[in-house]
Amino acid sequence: MLEHLTTEARNPASEDLDGLSALEIVQLINSEDAKVAAAVALEADVIAQAIDVIAERIGRGGRLIYFGAGTSGRLGVLDAVECPPTFNTHPSQVVGVIAGGYTALTSAVEGAEDRPELAVEDLKNVRLTDGDAVCGVATSGRTPYVMGGLEYAQSIGAYAIGLSCNRDSQIATRSDICITAVVGPEVVSGSTRMKAGTATKMICNMLTTGAMIRLGKTYGNLMVDLRATNTKLADRARRIVRAATNLTENESERLLKDSGGEVKTAIVRHYTGYSPVEARQLLSASQGHLKTALKGHLNNNNAKNNASAH
Repeated sequence: MLEHLTTEARNPASEDLDGLSALEIVQLINSEDAKVAAAVALEADVIAQAIDVIAERIGRGGRLIYFGAGTSGRLGVLDAVECPPTFNTHPSQVVGVIAGGYTALTSAVEGAEDRPELAVEDLKNVRLTDGDAVCGVATSGRTPYVMGGLEYAQSIGAYAIGLSCNRDSQIATRSDICITAVVGPEVVSGSTRMKAGTATKMICNMLTTGAMIRLGKTYGNLMVDLRATNTKLADRARRIVRAATNLTENESERLLKDSGGEVKTAIVRHYTGYSPVEARQLLSASQGHLKTALKGHLNNNNAKNNASAH
């Protein structure tokens, strides 16, 4: 079956790969990578549907659970673990599961991807429910582990999203929707960590970033729900407060500190004069959407500024 897959085919552009110079190799890989964004763009409507489902499920207390084998599994885990520091999500809200367990993140676990029952076991271990959405990632579109997981997810009523890089993939028959970014044959035949892996990373970025934006995790393009867990993020938090309020660096730092390090709380306090508790209450009433929380106050401030200008 594998020989009929686009991701396993030989790429005519790279048939003389071992005779190329280093620069020619770089140029060839780069020219092939340039095709990835176009392939992903063709799936924009389906990716958008998935984003809305994920946002709706997380908004009601559900989760997004990625699962896959090998590179596909690693990319799902990577996207999941980057959500808490970026969007201040709880680690349980976006979960990554990989065939063979976390050992498989750094070394191959032979045969794990060929056992559909392992996916069922793994999804049961993370207590998958009908309120969750899953994203089964298999660039081949036929990995037994992913097939088994999607089938189980559908059987209990979880929303099943498939992600493949081959047309008419088997996992599409086990998914409520299937994202299919056909990137074509790899430079090194069958090495799906390359173009297929890049497409997968791009799509995962879109799924979680899009869902988090829909859930109010940004203000414009500012990362207002970040968790300042290191010096770089603490500096970014100060800069975000400055950008949103036009305060000085010292004023922003003081406001952020007095707001418990919470960027959204600090910005609400600046525009409303509220205490930290009142600011958090307003944000809660606005389902965490900063723009919604500030709507009336921003209009009042703009009216005052216009009046003073005249």
